Amino acid sequence: MALWRSILNRIGLRAQEAPAPDDDFWYGPAMGPTASGARVTPDTALQLTAVFACVRVLSETIASLPLFIYRWRSDGGKERAPYNPLYEVLHSRPNQWQTSFEFREMMQGHLELRGNAYARIVSGPRGAVDQLIPLHPDRVTPRRILGTQRILYKVNWEGGTTSELTQEEMFHLRGFSLDGVTGLSPVALEREAIGVGLSAQEYAGRFFANDATPSGLLKHPAHFDSEEAEKRFLKSWQAAHSGSNRHKTAMLEDGITYEAIGLTNRDSQFLESRKYQAEDIARIFRVPPHKIGILDRATNNNIEHQGIEFVTDSIVPRARRWEQRINADLILAPETYFAEFLVDGLLRGDIASRYAAYATARQNGWLNANEIRKLENMNPYEGGDTYWAPVNMVPAEQLGKVPPSTPPPAAKATTAQVEMIVEAAAERVIRKEVGGLRKIVERADGNQEAAKAEIEKFYAEHARFVASVLGIPQERAESYCRGNAACFLTALEKDLDFGEMLAWLESKGSGELVSRIRELSPC
Repeated sequence: MALWRSILNRIGLRAQEAPAPDDDFWYGPAMGPTASGARVTPDTALQLTAVFACVRVLSETIASLPLFIYRWRSDGGKERAPYNPLYEVLHSRPNQWQTSFEFREMMQGHLELRGNAYARIVSGPRGAVDQLIPLHPDRVTPRRILGTQRILYKVNWEGGTTSELTQEEMFHLRGFSLDGVTGLSPVALEREAIGVGLSAQEYAGRFFANDATPSGLLKHPAHFDSEEAEKRFLKSWQAAHSGSNRHKTAMLEDGITYEAIGLTNRDSQFLESRKYQAEDIARIFRVPPHKIGILDRATNNNIEHQGIEFVTDSIVPRARRWEQRINADLILAPETYFAEFLVDGLLRGDIASRYAAYATARQNGWLNANEIRKLENMNPYEGGDTYWAPVNMVPAEQLGKVPPSTPPPAAKATTAQVEMIVEAAAERVIRKEVGGLRKIVERADGNQEAAKAEIEKFYAEHARFVASVLGIPQERAESYCRGNAACFLTALEKDLDFGEMLAWLESKGSGELVSRIRELSPC
C-alpha cells in the first residue's frame, strides 16, 4: 500500500484504494502532470473534445471503408478473390463477437492514441488466420531478440498471467517509430499541448460553475472590531450572494466597498485560446479543422476540396499502413494475393462534376453505361456493355477487345493457386515451429532435461496448429510433429548442432513438410 500511495503522490493523485493486480492501471503509461497541471494519458486525453473528435473521425472513416482481398491477373489487372480464406475474416467477421467495422474502429483508435494496435492471430476452421483477437496496447510489450531480426511480444493477460507470442502469432500495426519495433504515441509526444486544452476546459467548467462571475475584493476603510465580527460578516455575505442568490442587490455597511479583480474572459481572449488549441490538436492528428466542427475557413467553394485533402493526406496513409501490414502478416502467397481498401467513394465529387466526368469517359470509349451505373450504385441494363467512340475517330471495337455483354463468371481458385496457398501455409507452420524451438533453447540455457520437456510439450500443442492451418486430419499432423520431435530430442542427446538444424528447418522445412504430410514419411 505504501508503494501504491507513493506512486499516486508522484503523479499528483490521492490514494483511494489500490487497484487489483490485473487492473489496467499497472500496465498503462506512467505520465505525471504537465506544465499546465493536467495529467495527460491516452484515456484522459479523450475527455478533450478536439482529441475525441479527431480519433473518432479517423477511426470511423477507416472502419467504414470496404476492405477486400484481390488477386493479380496475368494481364496486370486485378480481381476480387472471395474464395481466399482471409476474405471473410477481413471483410465481414474478424472474430466471434466483433464485426469488421467494430474491429477496425477499435484498432485504429488504439493506433491514434497509443501508436500501436495489436491482435492475436488464431488459426481455425477458416485457415491459418481464423480469428484476430484484439489486445489492449498497454498489456503488450514487443522486444527484438538479440542477434536476430525477429520480435517477441510479451502479453500480460487479464487473469494476471504472462506469456510471449511470436511474430507469426501477432498482427501488429505500429505508427511512426524510431526503432522499428514500437510506435510512438501522439498523446505522449504532444502531452503538453493536450494538457493546455484540458486545463482550459477545466477552467471553463469552474468559471461557469461560479456563474461566469469573476472574483473580487471587499475593502473595509479601517478594520473589524474583532475576528468574530469579520467571520460573521463574511459568512452572511457568502449566504446572501452565492448559489441561487447570485446577482442580488448587495448592501454594504460601515464603508465597505467591493472591487472586482482578475481579467474577464474577453480580456484574456479565452475563447480564442480554446479555438486555437482545438486547431493545434487537429494539426497533431493531421485532420482538417472542418472535420471536427471548426468551420471558420470553410466555404461552399472549398469544402469539397478540403474533403478530398482529408482523404489523400489523412486517410490514404493510414489505409496503406493497414494494407502493407496485412500483406506482410496475414496474406498467404503475397505474390498472388493482396489486401486493398476501396477509397474511391470518399473521392467522389458533386453530382454535376461526376456526370461531366462520366460523359467524357463514355464519349471517348473507355467507360460504358453499365460501368457508370455500377459506380453510381445502380443495376446494369441489357445493351449497356457496349463501348462507344466519336465518329471522327477509330471505332472503339478496333481499340481493343470489347468485353462480352454478359458478366464474366465468378473467379475460382485454380489448382496452381491452391498449391500456392498450401505452400504458404506450410511456411507459416515452419516459422512458428522455428520460433517456438528458439524460445525453448533460449529459456533452457543449457539445461537438457528442461529443453526436452519443453520440446515434447511444444510439439503436442503444435500438432493442433498444423492440422488447422493446413486443413489436414489431426493424425497426420501428430505424425509430422512426432517425427520432428524425435529428431530434435536426438540432437539434444547427441549434442548435435541445434542451430544448424533450425537453419535447415527454416530454409527447406516448408517443402519437406508438404511432401511429408502427403507421404507420411518418417523423419
